[in-house]
Amino acid sequence: MLKIDSHTHILPKRMPNWSEKFGYGDFIYLQHHKKGFAKMMRGNQFFREIKENCWNPELRIKEYAPFKTQVQVICTIPVMFSYWAQPMDGLELSRFLNDHIAGLTDKYPKHYVGLGTLPMQDAELAIRELERCKKIGLKGVQIGSNINDENLNEERFFPVFEACEKAGMAVLVHPWNMMGEKKMQRYWLPWLVGMPAETSRALCSMIFGGIFERLPKLRVNFAHAGGSFMATIGRIQHGFDCRPDLVAIDNPVNPRNYLGKFWVDSITHDPLMLEYVLKLQGSKRITLGTDYPFPLGDLTVGKFIDDMALSKKEKEDIFCNATLEWLGMTKKELTLHR
Repeated sequence: MLKIDSHTHILPKRMPNWSEKFGYGDFIYLQHHKKGFAKMMRGNQFFREIKENCWNPELRIKEYAPFKTQVQVICTIPVMFSYWAQPMDGLELSRFLNDHIAGLTDKYPKHYVGLGTLPMQDAELAIRELERCKKIGLKGVQIGSNINDENLNEERFFPVFEACEKAGMAVLVHPWNMMGEKKMQRYWLPWLVGMPAETSRALCSMIFGGIFERLPKLRVNFAHAGGSFMATIGRIQHGFDCRPDLVAIDNPVNPRNYLGKFWVDSITHDPLMLEYVLKLQGSKRITLGTDYPFPLGDLTVGKFIDDMALSKKEKEDIFCNATLEWLGMTKKELTLHR
């Protein structure tokens, strides 16, 4: 059975020191301080240590082989978005990252499908780079759950979504810049609590803002099984029903009606939760995802799904069919080089 991991992250091994190049800001760059490891530096501050599998495409392929997973959808790490940067600098950074990913998909077409990143702080530049992403062979883009604390339903972002629909480019929404992050650093709460809330924030913003009504052919996947959205859909619908004056001000459609009209990945770490998401979404709208190579991801690449009592069709949907439909690809197209 073909297996496609719809959610993985990658960086170039070498990057400029963007803060020195642009003369401001805490951009991410890498310090290769020992063999097989690098420090991600945010300006002069240590952010995270990463391993070689974050940049070595051949090592990644070897690490996936034991899990019988042939294809990875690759995109940058969200901290690279840098939406706070000056727009032209954001465009230059995006182009650098996108060219790297396109180079990998060209060199390893059997193993990698690419998503780009956009300078979302400027819609015109974002659309320009989106169009270039398509020309260089990327199948979609990854964006953050908010843009400099602004929700995704803000009208100035709508032209970007409209351009994605028109170009047939898939969208992955990934949590970043977590709400309340600075006030809950202890216990890794930004990642454990903030990220799920951010994804639900993005989903609710797009639903209540009418994005899916206005753009019914837009193909959007929400990371980490939609965050806390699925677990709180009852509360979300109840709020819509009891206070439409506050909730339904831009879109009168019940939020539950959108279940199955977008995609989420399978990163629940919990079979019971995945069974629940399956009931809400159906197998055609759940993509195999891992968040590889980071420790909070599903680094056994869906083994818990293999162990679940699902039908062959459900597993095939999750392992490949849902991702193919989200990306706008066919199995024949993906396996052309195999």
